[in-house]
Amino acid sequence: MDDIVNILSGSYKTVTFRPGDRFYWSPETREVFYDRSVQQPQGLWSLLHETGHALLEHKSYQADYELIRLEVDAWEKAKALASDLAVTIDEDHVQDCIDTYRDWLYARSICPRCGNKSLQQANLAQYQCFNCHETWKVTPSRFCRTYRSTKHAQKANFVFRLADES
Repeated sequence: MDDIVNILSGSYKTVTFRPGDRFYWSPETREVFYDRSVQQPQGLWSLLHETGHALLEHKSYQADYELIRLEVDAWEKAKALASDLAVTIDEDHVQDCIDTYRDWLYARSICPRCGNKSLQQANLAQYQCFNCHETWKVTPSRFCRTYRSTKHAQKANFVFRLADES
C-alpha cells in the first residue's frame, strides 16, 4: 500500500495521506487517513475510495439520502483512479459498502409508530410518516446505531386528505 500512497501523494499535492486507525477523509485538514493493518486488496480499495472523496472535495451533506450519492460518487472516482493504477476494484465489494449506507438510511426512515417508510421533510431536521403522520428525529451520526425519537420532534399541523373526502 505504501507504493500506492507514494504515487497518490505525488499526483495530488493538495491532499495529505496519513496512517491512522481507520480509513476516512477529513475535509477540514485535507487529509486521507488509512489503516495499514487492513488486508489487501480491501485496504487499497478503501484508500482509493477515500481519495475519491478528497478529489471530489466532499465536505458535508444536508439530507440523509445525499450521503449515499456522495458514497456512490466516491466509489466511481475510486474505480477511475484504480484503472489509472492498473488495479481492479471488485464491484461486489463496492455494492457491499454502499449497502451499509442503504441499510442505515432504511433504518432511519422507518416510522416508530406504524413501521411505514418515509423521507426527511423539507427542513431536513426530522422525518414524518406518510401513513400515520408521526414525526421523529434521528441521531446525527452515521457511525452509530440509528435511534429514532419522537420526543423532541415537532408534530405536524396538517393532515393529508383524499380529494373526495369532506
